[in-house]
Amino acid sequence: MSRWFKVDRTDGLAFLLIYPAVICANYIIFWPSYFTDKDLFIKSTFIINASATTHFLINTGWAKYLRFRYGGTDQFVQRLLYSMLGYALITIVMTLLLFGVYEWQKLPYRFETIPWIVLIGFAANIISAGILEAIFTYGQLQKSTQREISLKQLHLQQQMEVLKQQINPHFLFNSLNSLIALIGENPSQAELFAEELSSVYRYVLRANERNLTELDSELEFIHSYAHLLRTRHGAGFELITRVDPRFGRHLLPPLTLQLLIENAVKHNVVLADQPLRVEIYTDELANLHVRNNLQPKMLSVLSNGVGLANIIAKYQMLNQPLPAVRQETERFVVALHLIAT
Repeated sequence: MSRWFKVDRTDGLAFLLIYPAVICANYIIFWPSYFTDKDLFIKSTFIINASATTHFLINTGWAKYLRFRYGGTDQFVQRLLYSMLGYALITIVMTLLLFGVYEWQKLPYRFETIPWIVLIGFAANIISAGILEAIFTYGQLQKSTQREISLKQLHLQQQMEVLKQQINPHFLFNSLNSLIALIGENPSQAELFAEELSSVYRYVLRANERNLTELDSELEFIHSYAHLLRTRHGAGFELITRVDPRFGRHLLPPLTLQLLIENAVKHNVVLADQPLRVEIYTDELANLHVRNNLQPKMLSVLSNGVGLANIIAKYQMLNQPLPAVRQETERFVVALHLIAT
């Protein structure tokens, strides 16, 4: 509850703005005697202040819960509908409780004013909710703008990382060596290898142009990337995909799967008698799992964790559930949330 219920200065300001309605309500209930009878004034003012404060806290809690539950900028209609229904119910209940306390204290209230008090209470709630919703929406827009700026900065960083990979000839050098060896041994396989290598670098270049890509496109790229790895490592590398076709149009940041596979190859032994198996599969909740068996290299590999941190940061900037990372006894698993279109 502490995640979403926290009264702040904005709530206090909204309460002060509608407070005159509290005094007006008591005046309507007791009419002139409210100001002429000192004991009535003190007792009824104390009671209605306690009631109004409780009423306001309940309404504020309800509004904050709705913002927590339906906080998206595209969920305004849902928040509005549920808040109005909640305010109406809370106002009726609190008004009846107020008059119940007045009855218990034998104060000379006028029964026929109940509908007017309900109306005043509801109107005050609408004004208060309108103020708070406007402030909340403005805050959401500011956050959205900040996320967009951060995402652009992260995208620029990603472009720099891609450029660094292109400047670093290590992967390309190994791939070209494999291609040269294939040209003499198996020209048809060499032709296929060259086509896959071209597809990989074409996709890497296009990745700079967008923040999200369809899962089908990413998998097509990964199959080309895996072909290069299998050509280089032979039976030492295996890729298994079990992806439900209905998630093919879902989105994820480009090069995400490549970074995870590259990370697996970097940290594990990849040999024909000790094959590295990478599995990519989906579940019913639109999560994509990338799993590999653990067979760490004897010599530790220098790593700063940039690849995985980059993936997590991109999901964070996109305001999406963060990837779940877990290391089991014999497996390393990363679960990614697929974004529906």
